[in-house]
Amino acid sequence: MELVKPDSLDAAVDALQEDGAACLSGGATLVAMMNSDLVAPDRLVSLRNIPALRHVRYQADGSVVIGAMRHHRETAQETNFRDGQSVISEAARQIANPPVRNMGTMGGSCAFFDPAADYPPALVAADARFLLRSSEGHRTVSADDFFVDWYETALKDGELIEFVVIPPAHSGSIGNYTKLARVSGDFAIASVALVMAMEEEVCSYLAVAVGACGPKPARSREGEADIMGGRLDNSAIARLTDALDALLDPVDDVRASAEYRRRVAPRMVRQAIRKAQKVLSEVR
Repeated sequence: MELVKPDSLDAAVDALQEDGAACLSGGATLVAMMNSDLVAPDRLVSLRNIPALRHVRYQADGSVVIGAMRHHRETAQETNFRDGQSVISEAARQIANPPVRNMGTMGGSCAFFDPAADYPPALVAADARFLLRSSEGHRTVSADDFFVDWYETALKDGELIEFVVIPPAHSGSIGNYTKLARVSGDFAIASVALVMAMEEEVCSYLAVAVGACGPKPARSREGEADIMGGRLDNSAIARLTDALDALLDPVDDVRASAEYRRRVAPRMVRQAIRKAQKVLSEVR
């Protein structure tokens, strides 16, 4: 196996054109899979010597551009997220444990895409976008479309994640990420990422994504639109959880049964909404 350490994005893209090439970012997942003989790349293209991929930029419009090699720890400690953008740092704080957060990267986690990972539902709820780079140039893919199926993303052969763009959140919104796991730091049995804003007693904005309960994060924009502009009473929340439930496709695995996931996901959504309501009412 060949290890290549390019010092520029162009060189990295060129190195990825060979068949059997794979990106090495934090290595938390890829190295473990190689040690278990699950994958055997012919060429590893390390992204560690490309400074641009470590940077974070704060745009004039309020969006935040995060380099793919930004470590989880750095994202967890981010203090410049505004309003509901904080759902991203909340998710990062719950990833695994300190050694993994020190080593793992946002780009690596998203490119591998375990549906039970923490970033995917948070990025979907935040309406994030992925800026991808290949020998053919750049393209942008929404988080909704980037996460495709079990361990499958929109990345093409020879393509890498350059940046993740977190757009400005709805003014006055807050972000919340909650996950249910067997032990602290484990992958989620179910997770809920939420961005919400209230005007008096009326819900002015809501985005909810459920993770670990299907092949990709579940978000019902129709269900959200149905209850925005009204009070978040039990009936409204029930309509949203019903809409989300129709999108879930959980499986039985070592962490929980599909039936259990279907039971807890609606409860977690209700709890997340009630928690956000309480926080927003205290802010007012």
